[in-house]
Amino acid sequence: MQGIELSRAYFEAYGLPMLLERFPELLSHVAAGVCGQGSENFGFDDEISRDHDFDPGFFLWLPEELYRQYEFRLSRAYDSLPDRFMDVPLQGKSVYENARHGVRCTGRFFEGLIGFPDAPPAPADWLRVPSFRYACAVNGGIFYDGSGEVTALRARLSHPPADVLYKKLATAAVFAAQSGQYNFPRLLKHGEPGAAMLAAAEFVRQVCELLHLLNGRWCPFYKWALRSAKNLPALGELAAEAERLLLEPPTEESIRRIESISAALIAEFRKRGLSDHPADFLEPHAFEIAAKIADPTLRAMHIMEDGK
Repeated sequence: MQGIELSRAYFEAYGLPMLLERFPELLSHVAAGVCGQGSENFGFDDEISRDHDFDPGFFLWLPEELYRQYEFRLSRAYDSLPDRFMDVPLQGKSVYENARHGVRCTGRFFEGLIGFPDAPPAPADWLRVPSFRYACAVNGGIFYDGSGEVTALRARLSHPPADVLYKKLATAAVFAAQSGQYNFPRLLKHGEPGAAMLAAAEFVRQVCELLHLLNGRWCPFYKWALRSAKNLPALGELAAEAERLLLEPPTEESIRRIESISAALIAEFRKRGLSDHPADFLEPHAFEIAAKIADPTLRAMHIMEDGK
């Protein structure tokens, strides 16, 4: 059983009965679930990753006013729950905010993940937050949501304004063009295979970003980016092709693979009406996408500026 399912089962066995018995007045306000950093919150945990930060705990989220009123009592109740479930021990307690699970103020919790207590207020603010931070805010699972507020907040974070998507797509596409289509073959000609591999790694990173954006997802932290990309419904097969660039010595075949991946991305841009430029180089398509931005602040930004 993976971490999310383990935590859900623990909540249903002990957490929900505790709320029903001891805090029925909170049932229409509290939310319970897991999200944040850690492979278990992405469903990527396995036997190796369970040597740390793996337990059946969960968060209980409350709005600010109720958090101030109930944090101590609810934390004590949480800490009184069984400290072992399905032979897996709990690794932390809830009284201190640095614990991995327990009682949290909703706004403060999400502010800790993305720097804002709710969805960023302006398009430019969205760009101040790396994609992997948003991925941590919307991963995991919600086991109970009496008011629906946490579910709604996560939905807002999952659907950024269109101009933000255009800007992120344009920036990732131009960096992919620069690193993969331009710099990689030039570095090979210069006889710098190490630098070429750095260019290939940057190309792969930007491809992962593009694949997630095109699928309406946030790209997670780099060590999970390829694994996540391989599971995407649209163009997920490109992730395996991109990975081969990192596993094989840089050669002329690598250049062909970069061009094949780029061509597939360009075809997808055209299919979605994001660009109709005839070029087989990603950069002109990046400018076509950027031209769709209506927000004046984002339009004024350099295409390679990511806002952070």
